[in-house]
Amino acid sequence: MAQRIPFHQIDAFAPAPFQGNPAAVMLLEDWLPDDLMLRIAQENNLAETAFLVREAAGWHVRWFTTAYEIDLCGHATLASAWLILHELEPGADRVAFRSRSGPLAVEREGDLLVVDLPARPGEAATQHLDALEAALGVRPRAALLSRDLVAVLEDEDAVRGLEPDYAALADLPGLGTLITAPGRSYDFVSRCFYPQDIPPEDPVTGSAHCTLVPYWAARLGRTRLRAFQASPRGGELACELRGDRVRLGGRAVKVLEGHMILP
Repeated sequence: MAQRIPFHQIDAFAPAPFQGNPAAVMLLEDWLPDDLMLRIAQENNLAETAFLVREAAGWHVRWFTTAYEIDLCGHATLASAWLILHELEPGADRVAFRSRSGPLAVEREGDLLVVDLPARPGEAATQHLDALEAALGVRPRAALLSRDLVAVLEDEDAVRGLEPDYAALADLPGLGTLITAPGRSYDFVSRCFYPQDIPPEDPVTGSAHCTLVPYWAARLGRTRLRAFQASPRGGELACELRGDRVRLGGRAVKVLEGHMILP
């Protein structure tokens, strides 16, 4: 008998449809085999698919790109929380998740949903400046390495106008390459490239801000920041560094729902 899995596509860090970063949210009664969840994510063909299983203390979340299971995804967590707090548990103001990156939570704050993630400060990585310059076509003023490699550029125009060599990016250390600079209307702007994924530029990347926010908080001397990810879709993030946690506030909107039918 065919299995019908509820499917929801939600644009995260987006005030309106077709902005921010789309994520698929799949509701499961029990975990499916890992290879099957990867094939489902490939069928969805989005940057991330979040799989949710309800537990006694909240929800267990796992995230898959089209290539692998990932350890942390901010925008798919925000999308999952939107679905829970708006449709599955509409009277709740907070949702708790169990994940590969430890306990996560999302809370309502006014018209925003705020996701609480672990901070991942980067270490200086000047040894990669030459390789970054070759891949980006511009020499960064600084480089950091955490889960991702970060290139700090001079200004917003450099970030927006950059056209990277994706083949060269694929040879760099880290899961992905983040570029960032001071913003004109925001405290900082960024773009995030994951050349092994489809598409290789991620629209709005919550987990990347686990490294970007600690850097900019130290550089600007403030713990509350406004950020913009300057991808073609674009997305705003209200950021706060709180000890060893990064809090990211944003909006989300559902654009599609249905069922995936498995034989």
